Amino acid sequence: MCADVSLAVLAKAPLPGQAKTRLIPTLGAEGAARLHERLLRRTLEIARATTPQVTLWTALQHHHPLFLELADTYRIELRPQPHGDLGQRMLHALAAMPCPGLVIGTDCPVLTPTLLRRCHAALNDADVVCLPAEDGGYGLIAMHRAEARLFSGIDWGTERVMPQTAHAAAELGLRLCCLTTVWDVDRPEDLARLATHSPGLLANLGVPTTHGR
Repeated sequence: MCADVSLAVLAKAPLPGQAKTRLIPTLGAEGAARLHERLLRRTLEIARATTPQVTLWTALQHHHPLFLELADTYRIELRPQPHGDLGQRMLHALAAMPCPGLVIGTDCPVLTPTLLRRCHAALNDADVVCLPAEDGGYGLIAMHRAEARLFSGIDWGTERVMPQTAHAAAELGLRLCCLTTVWDVDRPEDLARLATHSPGLLANLGVPTTHGR
């Protein structure tokens, strides 16, 4: 195993109307895009505090000024996400890694460098490591090598993602380790928890800290 963690971050450009679309009814298109940008910045801070080997896989607008700024600030590599569903894009990122690595998005505010390193270390005893999400998906996947069959036949964006992934791993004879359950910021009801956990991310977005579920 490589001494350093290889880490891929998948992110859309913060284009109003195309980023965090499920939050638009609450935040508006501009507000949802601004929150997405803040979550992306925070994710990259965590990523670079974990390892120097970070690749930002971009979508929607690969040369967006924010991506160029972040690449310069954090000294990270930019690569365009390929066409295809989420599984195909994660598979592509894993296949591009020179050694075992981790893939994350930008929606999980509870990731920390310590947790990311624990996931990497867990690969010593497992073939696949996941952080299941409360909504049924997962906030991180780590693997020794890209395995296409683990990403096919998955109902992405549904509560079936993690159960289907666990079933696929078992069928393939892969040792799966799930360290802890995390939560994402995807829906309006997630904003209340975010306001408690990281209120600065919602500053000036028109969401009061007492926003209810």
